[in-house]
Amino acid sequence: MSRPPPPPAPTHLLRSHSGSISALWISPDNERIYSGDGLGKVVVTSTRSLRPLTVWSPHSDSILGLEEFGNYIITHGRDNKLHVWNRIEESPASTRLGGSAAVPSLPTPTLAYSMDVNALNYCRFSLLQGFPSSKLDSTGESSSPTAFVALPNLVDSSTADVWSIPSCDRLHAAIGQETNVPIFATKPDVGRGSHGIIMYLHLFASSDESDTSTVRPDSLRLLCGYESGSVILRQYTRTDRPTSIEGQGWEVIWTAKSHVETIMSMAVSRDRTFALSVSADHLVVKYDLTCSEPNETVHRIKNPGNSSIAIRDDGKVCAVGGWDGSIRLYSTKSFKPLGTLKYHKANCQCLAFAHAAVNEGTTGEGDDDESDDELTASDKAARSQWLLAGSKDNRVSIWTLISFESASSHS
Repeated sequence: MSRPPPPPAPTHLLRSHSGSISALWISPDNERIYSGDGLGKVVVTSTRSLRPLTVWSPHSDSILGLEEFGNYIITHGRDNKLHVWNRIEESPASTRLGGSAAVPSLPTPTLAYSMDVNALNYCRFSLLQGFPSSKLDSTGESSSPTAFVALPNLVDSSTADVWSIPSCDRLHAAIGQETNVPIFATKPDVGRGSHGIIMYLHLFASSDESDTSTVRPDSLRLLCGYESGSVILRQYTRTDRPTSIEGQGWEVIWTAKSHVETIMSMAVSRDRTFALSVSADHLVVKYDLTCSEPNETVHRIKNPGNSSIAIRDDGKVCAVGGWDGSIRLYSTKSFKPLGTLKYHKANCQCLAFAHAAVNEGTTGEGDDDESDDELTASDKAARSQWLLAGSKDNRVSIWTLISFESASSHS
């Protein structure tokens, strides 16, 4: 049997940060890379020129998460703030191909609105876009994008809240509260927060929800990863009431615990059928989100100490970022190793796959005139195979992967 080829080198490196990379996200059209660091700085990079479109410091502490929301950018920081910014649509001329090599004077996003949040958990927000704005927006402007945002509870970090934006109303409070035990009880571990604080949140609609433009209140599901290593899937069951307090109406579908250490990172497949988790141990656990009872598969890998995980859009390949800086690729079906990417010497703290199915309608207005001229079909195909990795060494590496079709199709 022939020996496998040596691991590739990064296709590109981004050195726009002076702090450790703590958050990564790529736009649905693969046009913009969002990176945040431990100093509160965010850089939006064009995937065409690999130059910054905008650089600013929205937070005074580490960035936990960032994501586009229509024509807005959401940033979430350890300074207990979640900000929504007006996205820069027009690319500065000097950041386009053929522009000046000098650092341009970049535009800065303007703040639209903010929310006070609880960032004790190091747990980033989860965004679920799409529901009838008339239920939440009294201004009558239904054209404004609307979404649910899941966050750790403002007081009790072992429970979660669901908010609406842009109205900033709290719809569901203290999801996961087991009993009505006072916060300052004599035995705080009894009945309240027995799984520890929430480390990961993913809010989604049930898989039978065919219309993604609207989300029924009773279709909401919340996946939580905890400090204890437990993972719990809950659903909201009330059809007569779109809001709740003290976790009422949220029923546990299943509880699983395969990790003995804290959940460090989780990822949910694009079709919402399964999730993966990693921890300080040497396990990658796969959870079936379509079952009404626990159905997890434990895969033992050779390297303990993993802090990030991401799933490719087709759900066939996952990437695991380790404390040693290496990125290990696996088939999500068999967990056969597909290769190891070695460049970073420090903890690989975040990962993001580029998107295979590009939505042509999501490009920025300033990019429309030049999009077809600058990128060929092969360029777009190559860009859709990118994997982004952010490390404690302050750098973002961009890798161009092969399809792994033959490997991921076998069990």
